[in-house]
Amino acid sequence: MGDERRLLQVATRRQLFKNCGVGLGSIALTQLMNASHSTAADSNGSLRVLHHPARAKNVILLFMAGGPSQLELFSHKPKLTEFHGKETPKEFIEGKRFSFLGKDAKLLGNTRKFKPCGESGAQISELLPNHQRIADKLCFVHGMSTDVFNHGPAKIFMNSGTPQPGRPSMGAWVSYGIGSECENLPGFVVLQSGPRGPRAGAALWSSGFLPSRHQGVPFRSSGDPIVNLTSPQQFRGDRARDFHDAVAELNRQRLAAVGDREIETRIAAYEMAYRMQSSAPELMDIGDESQKTLDRYGAQVGNASYANNCLLARRLVERGVRFVQLYHTDWDHHGGPGQTLGKDLEKCCKQVDQASAALIEDLEQRGLLDETLVIWTGEFGRTPMGETRNQKVGGRDHFIDAYTLWMAGGGVKPGVSYGETDDLGLSVIENPVHVRDMHATILHTLGINHEKLSVKFQGLNMRLTGVEKANVVHDILS
Repeated sequence: MGDERRLLQVATRRQLFKNCGVGLGSIALTQLMNASHSTAADSNGSLRVLHHPARAKNVILLFMAGGPSQLELFSHKPKLTEFHGKETPKEFIEGKRFSFLGKDAKLLGNTRKFKPCGESGAQISELLPNHQRIADKLCFVHGMSTDVFNHGPAKIFMNSGTPQPGRPSMGAWVSYGIGSECENLPGFVVLQSGPRGPRAGAALWSSGFLPSRHQGVPFRSSGDPIVNLTSPQQFRGDRARDFHDAVAELNRQRLAAVGDREIETRIAAYEMAYRMQSSAPELMDIGDESQKTLDRYGAQVGNASYANNCLLARRLVERGVRFVQLYHTDWDHHGGPGQTLGKDLEKCCKQVDQASAALIEDLEQRGLLDETLVIWTGEFGRTPMGETRNQKVGGRDHFIDAYTLWMAGGGVKPGVSYGETDDLGLSVIENPVHVRDMHATILHTLGINHEKLSVKFQGLNMRLTGVEKANVVHDILS
């Protein structure tokens, strides 16, 4: 009896489940497997199932972190300028939520010049002259709305369909659903530029309850693409291969013993890291691009910038990476120091305008635009009312009820403006599109039915679009 008690004291919890004679270990393992995998996945941890023919193979999501002002960029409102300084009619703002505005906030007119561009006649601001050139290649969605008006939760909501951290991001869902065509690079890559990282950080590209191999992998646009990717000089070649093989064998033995799917992810991560030691540096070396291409984007070899990241995004989808996400900060223009709608907004626009347009044109010339869906958006828009900072009205508050994003390629109709807001830009009056509708539409272009891509977690069938009603916006699809 004493010997048995001592054995129980030193036994680990995992050993107890493994050796239990009444099948408890099998029951526990089955429950864990069901909790994270409702459908059998392939050896790469992806379902690789298309529910209908796909129009897009890849996604490039250009995320302007902070909430760009649609009223200074894409939403021309002469009436708002006419009523500049007037009190907002109470019936217009009843029931609306703001982060910082008081009830006495006055309307703030726009001083930027707009002009109709291309055959479509899309109204685009002077702040984005290169966008004006590609207007007929873009689809503007003017009736966007979201649920969350603070930055971190709103970014998480835009990326994962919920404001709480810990859920899979859109890129992770796509990687899990249809996998990637690239064996030497991750299926979901994140690139960042601007003065700081986006609020909420890694939660924006998390894999949540999906296998961790589907999380976004942040790449750096200068130096080593991934921190600690390069092996020490004395530990390369055959020695490195022998090490990876030995670790993989140990992991496979442990996987056979305990059946933990995350061990599969660990094996895949080691193998991917080994392959990326040669493929990632080659990818990041934009020095092999022509000077004409570099000039088109405004990119510079060795620089860390949004322009470089747009060029890298094209190189990534060329190599079969499924989902590429660019974050550029800081678009939070409340009117305080560094946040004005004047020189600070102008600086942000100058940083992204040329490269964004160049990306669309470059993809088109290389025959990649038809199969690559490009989205330009923030987490929300800005208010038609002005916000006072330091006794000056020089900015706009967060606004969730009516803002604009644009899309291009990947089965989206070019030269279209979809949705309309009222004369002051306070409410959507035609063809509203919620964030969940946009998620459903993005998945649809990739051949995925958003209602069928689900995973059982904590007893519920989870999906990107949640349990609320979400509609594919077929009117903007070709």
